[in-house]
Amino acid sequence: MNSKWFSNFASYLSTMTGRPGTFVVAASLVIVWAITGPFFHYSDTWQLVINTSTTIVTFLMVFLIQNTQNRDTAAMQIKLDELIRAIEGAHNALLDLEELEEKDLTRFRKQYENLAKEARTALREGGSDTDSPFVANREVGDEKRRDTDNNDAAHNKPAKRERKD
Repeated sequence: MNSKWFSNFASYLSTMTGRPGTFVVAASLVIVWAITGPFFHYSDTWQLVINTSTTIVTFLMVFLIQNTQNRDTAAMQIKLDELIRAIEGAHNALLDLEELEEKDLTRFRKQYENLAKEARTALREGGSDTDSPFVANREVGDEKRRDTDNNDAAHNKPAKRERKD
């Protein structure tokens, strides 16, 4: 089977099934099925129609959703790899990280968990962490932080940024 044909078909189908109109059609079919119940005396065949239909649609949608998710994940990984590659000081060893074995991923994860722990400790001690958004440091005290922010704002000084490499 031609994979390009399937990719195009899956992309089109996932776009179409995600539209509000498709939901309205599906909901309408369920309502029509429910309304026809008394005409068919709620027979086994009547119940089998909806059960079989929903099972088939669900079965096929699993593969469609998985294909779409695989494509989206691959595209996102490429974009992240490009950001890592383009940023000066970023670790190029993180490129294509998703292809590593679990033990290697665990090693990287532990290293970054340690870096995060060190950064949080530094924040609690009144240091700064320029590699992440502002984190409320309640142990240092809100007044101290507000005073510092007000002094910087009064002097129109941008906050100093340090880069850790």
